Amino acid sequence: MSKKKYKNNKSTNLESATQRILGIMRKESGKDFNYKQIAAKLGVDDASSRNKIIRSLSQLAAKKKIEEVDRGRYRINSDVDRYRGILDMTAKGSGYVVVEELNEDVFIPSNNINKAFDGDEVEIYVYKRRRNKKSEGEITAILNRKKTRFVGVLQLQENFGFVAIQDGKMYTDIFVQKNKIGEAMNGDKVVVEMDEWPEKADSPFGHVVQVLGKPGEHHTEIHSILAQYGLPHEFPQEVEDFAQGIDTSIQEDEIKKRRDMREVLTFTIDPKDAKDFDDALSFQQLENGNYEIGIHIADVSHYVQPGTILDEEAFNRATSVYLVDRVVPMLPEILSNNACSLRPNEEKYTFSAVFEMTEKGEVKDQWFGRTVTYSDARFAYEEAQYIIETTGGDIPAEISITGESYRTDDAIVSAVLKMNQIAEVMRKKRMGDGAISFDKVEVKFELDDKNEPVGVFFKTSKEANKLIEEFMLLANKKVAEFIGKQKPKKTFVYRCHDEPDDDKLAALQSLVSKFGHKLNLKDQKQISQSLNNLLQDVQGTKEQNLVDTLTIRTMSKAYYSTENIGHYGLAFSHYSHFTSPIRRYPDVMAHRLLQHYLDDGKSAPEEEYESKCQHSSNMEGLATSAERDSIKYMQIKFMQDHNDEEFLGVISGVTEWGIYVEIMSNKCEGMVRLRDIREDHFDFDQEQYAIIGRNTKKVYQLGDEVYVTVKNADLVKRHLDFNLIGTKDEVEKQD
Repeated sequence: MSKKKYKNNKSTNLESATQRILGIMRKESGKDFNYKQIAAKLGVDDASSRNKIIRSLSQLAAKKKIEEVDRGRYRINSDVDRYRGILDMTAKGSGYVVVEELNEDVFIPSNNINKAFDGDEVEIYVYKRRRNKKSEGEITAILNRKKTRFVGVLQLQENFGFVAIQDGKMYTDIFVQKNKIGEAMNGDKVVVEMDEWPEKADSPFGHVVQVLGKPGEHHTEIHSILAQYGLPHEFPQEVEDFAQGIDTSIQEDEIKKRRDMREVLTFTIDPKDAKDFDDALSFQQLENGNYEIGIHIADVSHYVQPGTILDEEAFNRATSVYLVDRVVPMLPEILSNNACSLRPNEEKYTFSAVFEMTEKGEVKDQWFGRTVTYSDARFAYEEAQYIIETTGGDIPAEISITGESYRTDDAIVSAVLKMNQIAEVMRKKRMGDGAISFDKVEVKFELDDKNEPVGVFFKTSKEANKLIEEFMLLANKKVAEFIGKQKPKKTFVYRCHDEPDDDKLAALQSLVSKFGHKLNLKDQKQISQSLNNLLQDVQGTKEQNLVDTLTIRTMSKAYYSTENIGHYGLAFSHYSHFTSPIRRYPDVMAHRLLQHYLDDGKSAPEEEYESKCQHSSNMEGLATSAERDSIKYMQIKFMQDHNDEEFLGVISGVTEWGIYVEIMSNKCEGMVRLRDIREDHFDFDQEQYAIIGRNTKKVYQLGDEVYVTVKNADLVKRHLDFNLIGTKDEVEKQD
């Protein structure tokens, strides 16, 4: 062995001993140790090891990693290199801890995870890796578990069972004693509660709290998606009873406290299958030639009073959850589909934003307050769109909600056309101010009466959708401005959206260049403009869905806060959520605060509302994940019946283990694993977003069109695997 090599080994051994000593002291951070106690913990007693320990203790003290509290006695310096953060696990069992005050995430090898799970708030000790100096550390304490309930399949032995958790980031199963299994049977999908993780046990101990059913069955899988994110699928009986007991009748004494707008032309425009209508528009021309346009929102806060179990339940849920085959509402049906739903030919209590506007979309006057309204008509988006496209009121049977042709009122036709004209002007101005237009194609499934997917269709946003969107944006913006610009500052609930991260923009630039697109990242205005140009350029192309998705991922995540930073994506300095209180709790808070300030109330406690905002943002994230999982589940279910078909797709992702392919005709995405490509051995090229054949040098690159067949559609694991047939050119030449 050369002298140099020996020195390196010696240095590495000493470093290894140092890390082990620190590990021992960190586990008992309040305790003092001398070298003999450390030696006993390490299980060594020879002179050489003892001298190494003494030397290591001395060096650690010199570096202030530990402190000498008495002669020869040391204690870990708990303030040095210790941080709090959130653990983000990888599928390989290692993880990264996201620490606010550090520039980069801290890598945690699997042997230093120390029983923490994905999403847990943890305390970590950070040290430097020797080779590339990247931050690496170990978890020293679990401060808060993100969750203690998990979904998995029970594997029953004679006297005990294990629940195999179906989550790629979960590295252990959960041990369940025979007497804690309840009614569950072997092979059932269950919810298991983790109780403890004994010091010397390989797995945590838990008990079964709910049996979801047999894996693969429709209701089992849908309920397991909800359970995985801790989302309920039904209301507690006492909440239902409370809601049923509310007086939902329209009372004369309550009408007297409100602005009566029942005589003003009012109507709703919603999706065909909508059951709750939480917003309506009113329209009338004023004598001065301007227009009075009212945005009327269901007055949920009239019925959902603070301090009640109904309010507590609504707050805990924070949002309705929209799965492919059902809605899990924030409020019981008696309110969401009845009392608070602005149904046609019914009087309703509403909370309104009423604007005097010019043809150019300028707001000349505004009024906010509680109202009583009467909806004259209900339209589906398709019906309103037909009015816009034909400028007439004769709705044919194939467009009509009822399935029968009819003629709508001329006054409503005029109102729809004029409001559409004003909405187009407002939208154009918003885009000019730097707003970003995300008209992402939405995938929808046609379901039969057994909730089986029988078809796929794409939902796109047309003028009727954008008409409603612009007036909802106007109400949200103006309510936020009304409170946000008051002096002194008043606590309010804002919907915030930060500027995109420079690194993410650079990565997007690199990706879209593969398709021949460019971004101008010189300044904020140029960024917004070039993002809009990109989104417009890709419309109708093979890469549209991929580029739309990547661009959305580049954006910062919108969130709720009492601290207003504006909304980057909408180019608004003030923005709130006011228009959907049936399905979003922040809107209920906004209604309460707005009324409180209209009544000259003093500023509400900021800390309390900030905490509620954080909870609402968290619940929104869980609901979005559940919605995404339900779409993935339904896509896999749909593809199970198409095993023998060849599909044309586009390569939507490239990784070291395979390529992702999105089928063009139905947007279903699956994976072709590298090990399954038989024509050559392929290697991942990160720079080119490609895989390259070792012998043939053949390249499959992000954005390439390829043909695939279904290899495996696993409903339980929610995996969709494809076989790669070849590139579009190759396959079509053979045909």
